[in-house]
Amino acid sequence: MDLCHVPATREKGWYLALMAPNVKGPNYAWLDPSRLYCHPQGLQDCLADLLQPFQGDPIDMVAGIDAMGFILGAAAAAVLRKGFLAIRKAGHLCVQTLTQPYTDYSGREKVMEVRTDAITPGLRILLVDQWIETGGTMRAAIQLVEQLGGVVAGVATICIEDSEGGRWIRERYKCSHCVPPGLQPRFDRHQ
Repeated sequence: MDLCHVPATREKGWYLALMAPNVKGPNYAWLDPSRLYCHPQGLQDCLADLLQPFQGDPIDMVAGIDAMGFILGAAAAAVLRKGFLAIRKAGHLCVQTLTQPYTDYSGREKVMEVRTDAITPGLRILLVDQWIETGGTMRAAIQLVEQLGGVVAGVATICIEDSEGGRWIRERYKCSHCVPPGLQPRFDRHQ
């Protein structure tokens, strides 16, 4: 799809066609949404769809998860006129942090960290990431926010796959994603 083309009819999720399949092998995600971020209308419509369920909800801050969640998270924070908090892979912050181990979508053991001075008890955080495949990364971010006394106001991501971890998150938190119900089975099977 042309990065300047905007379809005459823009149904929810039209911009998903901008994403590119993995051509590098099993150590990478099966689909790359970064091309979607290059398309001005695609990015705007993606953000509108992600944030629509949270209209009127009390949100104090948006937190994006390292690294691709920084893009959507910072954009969402700008739209909502809220501050942005980066939840990082461990070892990147030079201030006091809280850490949380997790297993990512590829089965690799990692550690995530967040600065301890950004979240105060009761602060309502919208967590944003690019994708939830197994749920391990988002679950670690949720644990960090809650350990610091913050409240997860919601979870927003391009896709939440129907995995055990994805279901765990959906059952416990208000969630928003961009995949229309009719396409969800294809995303769950990585087609």
